[in-house]
Amino acid sequence: MRVIAGTAKGTQLRAPSSDGTRPISDRGKEALFSILMPRLQGARFLDLFAGTGGVAIEALSRGAAHALCVELDRRALDDLEHNLAKARVADRAEVVQGDAFAVLQRGTAEPYDIVFVAPPQWKALWDRAILTLDTRPEWLAPGGLVVVQCDPQEVREQQLEHLHEIDLRTYGGVAFIFYGSLVV
Repeated sequence: MRVIAGTAKGTQLRAPSSDGTRPISDRGKEALFSILMPRLQGARFLDLFAGTGGVAIEALSRGAAHALCVELDRRALDDLEHNLAKARVADRAEVVQGDAFAVLQRGTAEPYDIVFVAPPQWKALWDRAILTLDTRPEWLAPGGLVVVQCDPQEVREQQLEHLHEIDLRTYGGVAFIFYGSLVV
């Protein structure tokens, strides 16, 4: 695991100590960030199910102003905090140990430009996360983007009120589903 580009380019990150954490591949990360790059400069980035922090760290390395990383597993959190420090981006990150759904229910004082959702696979958690975000539109800034990472076989259409699917990209064993706010 490494940071691909930006101020922390080349930094080797600690691999997951937790069984439930599956880091994104370099190929998947490159594809995702080539799409996100125009939106990253100065962005507020929310990483639900942050794991070891590879995606949030990549966002910060490439110019995001702030990242909120939410992770429940204590071992993954230790890896995340280590990786933020090693990449020298910890000063622009906030780490919350807790259940992503409980955090979403509490609400936010300031919306996020990009919300990244990559929960453990095959547990219908991404469905639950996108439905929760749909009922809590204050989490997404105007013009913001929600990105779901899942296995391509998990992809299914969602009935949403405030969000709509913009794009779906598949790269081998990973799918990215992009959602934006409906303009009313």
